[in-house]
Amino acid sequence: MSKILLIEDDQTLFEEVRDRLSQWSYEVHGIDDFGDVIKEFTMVKPDLVIIDITLPKFDGFHWCRLIRAHSNVPIIFLSSRDHPTDMVMSMQMGADDFIQKPFHFDVLIAKVQAILRRVYNYNTENTIELRTWCGANVDYAKNTVANDAGEIELTKNEMFILKILIEHKNKIVSREELMQYLWDDERFVSDNTLTVNVNRLRKKLGELHLGNYIETKVGQGYIALEGEPS
Repeated sequence: MSKILLIEDDQTLFEEVRDRLSQWSYEVHGIDDFGDVIKEFTMVKPDLVIIDITLPKFDGFHWCRLIRAHSNVPIIFLSSRDHPTDMVMSMQMGADDFIQKPFHFDVLIAKVQAILRRVYNYNTENTIELRTWCGANVDYAKNTVANDAGEIELTKNEMFILKILIEHKNKIVSREELMQYLWDDERFVSDNTLTVNVNRLRKKLGELHLGNYIETKVGQGYIALEGEPS
């Protein structure tokens, strides 16, 4: 049974989401002290976090940043805020998805299922955990990339994107294919979400002087180069 930490201060909404997720055999935990979310996160050890932006004392961005400092657990923002910068900020801080209120519960459940399946199943389904790419060691199990310039740690989403591109190295992977790989059903994904994830991945790889080896092919998709970047 997967454990979900639902960080939501609207008690009515919390109970409704908890009840719906419980019907799918998820163990849902709430927050008693919104001033110390990290303490409760550490106690619960959730497999996934669902968090609102507007919360008492500190907003969801604050807690997302602190959770990311401790863990790569998948995070979904659930918020009534609809400004594009809110979605961009959540992705930049390491969130895996953003669902705007009001929402359909079928969409929430589909996203939860897809993320949990992707994050916790793909490592066990693939026997190859270590891959060499452009002189760097890519560790799928540890979500790290290392070369002579150092080592970086990727989020689950970033590593999954990199894995797909490496497995298709020197070949263009369309945005539609990537979204299909990531979320199983592209209807639940925005182009902006994918763009932010790829840009964040390229920025991190830049620390290892590998950022230019992930290229954007306008109108086509993305490509991981094995030789010299163009």
